[in-house]
Amino acid sequence: MQSTQHITIAIDGFSSCGKSTLAKALAKKMNYTFIDSGAMYRCVALYAIQNGCALGAHKINLTCVVNSLPQIHIQFGEADELGNRPVLLNGEDVSHAIRQLEVANIVSEVAAIREVREFLVEQQQELGKNGGVVMDGRDIGTVVFPHAELKLFITAKPEIRAQRRFLELQAKGEINSLGEILENLKHRDRIDSTRAISPLTQAKDALVVDNSEMSETEQLEYVMNLVKNHTRA
Repeated sequence: MQSTQHITIAIDGFSSCGKSTLAKALAKKMNYTFIDSGAMYRCVALYAIQNGCALGAHKINLTCVVNSLPQIHIQFGEADELGNRPVLLNGEDVSHAIRQLEVANIVSEVAAIREVREFLVEQQQELGKNGGVVMDGRDIGTVVFPHAELKLFITAKPEIRAQRRFLELQAKGEINSLGEILENLKHRDRIDSTRAISPLTQAKDALVVDNSEMSETEQLEYVMNLVKNHTRA
């Protein structure tokens, strides 16, 4: 049986389909490093909001964002017992701030900027160069790690994704309408899938996982079986 010691696992998929939850749990189970690439794009979006580059929902000043990149420094802290790694933007823990709807409303526009993607992809590749990594995002299996040993493409029905996101925000005390969240997800899906630079696409060698009817535990068990089957091949 081939060792899973240092393989790279690339997880791609739509917004709010549970990619990060799966990646985090998988990394913890396998004693791997979890890297949330989406959090890195959210950091850039948050910095854009804080520094006057955001012009409202789905609107940004592209030049302002690009010129801000040299001032943006992103790091991940040590994982806690649940596998959560704090996200640091210029030394400040922004793990909660980057999950707010205000950030979600412009993150796809920010992520569509060529300079932003080049800036972050270089950092992501450096973080995962030694393997033993689970990274999730939109272009991990196609651009960041095209030679990853295992690629997964996660999907779920939009209405189910919106309901999950609604409950997640509600648990944090944030009040948003389910309809608003669903429209935000559909907008992000459209931008992510049609942008000119590194669009969200399923890698040809990725295994598709539709978790619409799966619990988090069921999904993890299912994917762990995929990992075991893959490493036996």
